[in-house]
Amino acid sequence: CYYIPLLAVIPYEQWLILGGLMLAYIFPPAGKESVIPIGIAVGFPWWMMAFTIILMDILTGLFMALNFDIALKIPGLGRWIRKFIANGEQFFARRPWLERFYFAGVVMFVMFPLQGSGGIGATLVGRMIGLSPARVLMAIAIGTTIGCTLIALGAEFVKELILANPALGLAVAALIIGTLAVIYLVYRRKMLARGSLSR
Repeated sequence: CYYIPLLAVIPYEQWLILGGLMLAYIFPPAGKESVIPIGIAVGFPWWMMAFTIILMDILTGLFMALNFDIALKIPGLGRWIRKFIANGEQFFARRPWLERFYFAGVVMFVMFPLQGSGGIGATLVGRMIGLSPARVLMAIAIGTTIGCTLIALGAEFVKELILANPALGLAVAALIIGTLAVIYLVYRRKMLARGSLSR
């Protein structure tokens, strides 16, 4: 009900590209931190990319909340959900802040671009820590709105900077990517260390 009517608003080629980006977002390892900047880089307005991913997070969260048993039967997805739940103790051992901050923890989980932190993963996290479906959806809506808006505005800023001053813009983009890569590697190392200690 969102994607198909866009065909009347944007060119067919862009419509296909947007559909591809939406599909890429559903399947790991692509996340909002990569899909949104790519969409903006190929010409989509920042607000359209932000809104698209926000809507996808909310709708997938709603689907999971209302059709959890059906989701378990979907090939691929059902297996991922069972594995996610089975590794729940280890998952929370690596992310103690999720249980500590409860509702705010789910908001932060969705807001920060971590693998599996979209609507599906957030619904499972909320379910495991005892949040009601309504509160999980509220947390998803808040987290994804903040996260996607910040990522989209940041990507738009870098794009405009590259157009105005290519050397400076590319330097800023490289700095941001390098910083995020370092943060991710440090985070991953800490998670692996906590995982080995919890065994």
